[in-house]
Amino acid sequence: QVQLVENGGGSVQAGGSLRLSCTASGPNVDVYGMGWFRQAPGKGREAVSCITWSGVKSTYAASTEGRFTISRNNMDYSLHLQMNNLKPEDTAIYYCAAHSRPFHGCSSSPEEYASWGQGTQVTVSY
Repeated sequence: QVQLVENGGGSVQAGGSLRLSCTASGPNVDVYGMGWFRQAPGKGREAVSCITWSGVKSTYAASTEGRFTISRNNMDYSLHLQMNNLKPEDTAIYYCAAHSRPFHGCSSSPEEYASWGQGTQVTVSY
């Protein structure tokens, strides 16, 4: 079982930037696609971005494309989300997740992810 720990959340004003990080541990963590999801109060969990196990391909939600950048480093088993030009609607708890199938692509469906971090709060004010 892969264990995930996020950090880097915080409070910023609209237009600001934050960089989220997720450290993975466990067997063969570098062979799993990884994703970032978020959940705002009263809303369901939505996909933000995901990246394949090799790091070659990544996808983004329409609301974040052009502002967020996902990356991973399989040498130190870390996943990152650089968030620029943040908007108040980006306010949510952000979670990193590891896909359930090794050497698979990545997905926007939370049901396909087997391991989750505890979440980190991102708050963007006007």
